[in-house]
Amino acid sequence: MRRQRVPPHRSLVVRLLATSLLVAVCAILATTWLAVQSTTQAIQQAQGRSLADDKDIYDTLVGYAASHRDWSGVTAVLAERADTLERRITLMTPERQVIADSAPDGPSLRAARPSATVDPLQVDLGLTGGSARIDPRVLGPYVLTKRESAFTRTLAGQWHDCIRRDSKLGVKVVVGPTGRASVQVTGTDPRDIVSSCEPAELTRPLRSEAEPIEQLEAATRSCMRKAGAPERVAIQLDRTAIPSGDAEFDKQVDACLQKAQLAQLRPYVAPPALLFVTDEAQGTTEPVFNLSRANVIRIVEVTGAVLAATVLVTVLVGRRLVRPLRALTDATRLPADEQARVPVTTRDEIGLLATALNDLAARREQTEALRKSMVSDVAHELRTPLSNIRSWLEAAQDGLAQPDAQLLNLLLDEALLLQHIIDDLRDLAAADAGDLRIHREPHFVADLLEQVVEAHRGAAEAGGVRLATEVVADPETAVDGARLRQLVGNVVANAIRHTPAGGSVTVRCVVVDDQLTIAVSDTGTGIAPADTAKVFDRFWRADDSRTRSTGGSGLGLSIARKLAEAHDGTISVASVLGQGSTFTIRLPIIAPVPQ
Repeated sequence: MRRQRVPPHRSLVVRLLATSLLVAVCAILATTWLAVQSTTQAIQQAQGRSLADDKDIYDTLVGYAASHRDWSGVTAVLAERADTLERRITLMTPERQVIADSAPDGPSLRAARPSATVDPLQVDLGLTGGSARIDPRVLGPYVLTKRESAFTRTLAGQWHDCIRRDSKLGVKVVVGPTGRASVQVTGTDPRDIVSSCEPAELTRPLRSEAEPIEQLEAATRSCMRKAGAPERVAIQLDRTAIPSGDAEFDKQVDACLQKAQLAQLRPYVAPPALLFVTDEAQGTTEPVFNLSRANVIRIVEVTGAVLAATVLVTVLVGRRLVRPLRALTDATRLPADEQARVPVTTRDEIGLLATALNDLAARREQTEALRKSMVSDVAHELRTPLSNIRSWLEAAQDGLAQPDAQLLNLLLDEALLLQHIIDDLRDLAAADAGDLRIHREPHFVADLLEQVVEAHRGAAEAGGVRLATEVVADPETAVDGARLRQLVGNVVANAIRHTPAGGSVTVRCVVVDDQLTIAVSDTGTGIAPADTAKVFDRFWRADDSRTRSTGGSGLGLSIARKLAEAHDGTISVASVLGQGSTFTIRLPIIAPVPQ
């Protein structure tokens, strides 16, 4: 049977591998998703807490720097914030010199990354969330005197009363960090009551404000002059430049104004400092977090679900794969006389195994049937000559037949027939066991064929059959002469038996494609196409009557095939029913070894 191969996509190994990979991928994805979700949530919580703490500390220190010219008193502020937040807070100069440290005995932070730079003139907008780079708590030289502040509060009170008198807007007096008072209005009024009620004195700088504004304006103009731009700069009370309508010019003015403000306010604030907010125990600036109990429970639940799904998938796939194997096992455990075919339900290795077992069972049944038939045939073939011998001997014993030469010849013929059957069975047994040996010697094939023809000429003449040879080529080859005569003789004897009187049997010898070809052709009864494949089976006869009208034991052609195979050759048959048959023997030509 031709070996079948399983397509890769149907292979059991590939399916098991795909299932394992699928389970592994699903487990990895589920675990990864859970880890990412839990870790992300924990990190976000930790980062949120850390960011809130950092923002609080940063805002406190920026406020301190905005109202102090140095960091000499910041240690108490750091200690209070560190105790409250349970964090280590350290301030260093840009050159990494410690200004203040809430835990001076902690690990060194010289190589650490700072959390932020504390500078009220360059606020970290990522922490404050605002839009102004200069902290509004930086007052600089713009603080009013008590008298000026009281004066603005008086004017703001008049402004307040005017708005309340002429409208229903919500209004209250507020005092800014510099001491300047103003009003805060809620709601709108289409008559613009707020502007009309504002005292003119509140729109102009007071004496404490006028000089710093003039200095700011002068510094801005100097910057513009150095840049080669016009000096048309006018600074308002809120320390912004009056727009000129030229976008490029106004942009340049704003840049010079910001530069002038930084130079003007720098002496009034503490110098920039590096801020380090770290864990007290580890001294790291990175946020530290631990998985919460809820996250741990989620991890356990999802892991359990993944394991349960893995077990379920494995059990289902395993049962599906094992089911046909169990069917095969049950089928092999049945008694020999109750063997049943195994259904082939898959096209993988198990399906091929089931097919092979079914084929094996079929061949075993065929072999068993052949064995039974062979035992029956051997018993029949042996019984016939033995019965004849016994019958004649009992007749002679009872005086019914004379033990003369004719009786002895008859008994000898039956004994020879019995010996012939036994020899044939011995040859077949030797061939089946691999003990059929041939002894090659140089022979001219024509001489061997003439010997075979002469040995069977008497049987041919007795049956009225013409026996002839046609030698086209007569090569000298190394063969076992006795076995080759037996091989050709069995075929010739079979042809003579199946050729009616007046027919002919021709033995032809040729060389075709460097092979010795011996063809035995007859004009006999022929073989039906359905029986052509059976002619070399043991004890098979074309007639099922088991009579000896055609003679033979049914073993001759089986032995011929074994002898051809022992010579590394083949034997085949071509036949037309009612016209005759041709048996062709093909043997390799082996040159004789020089002596």
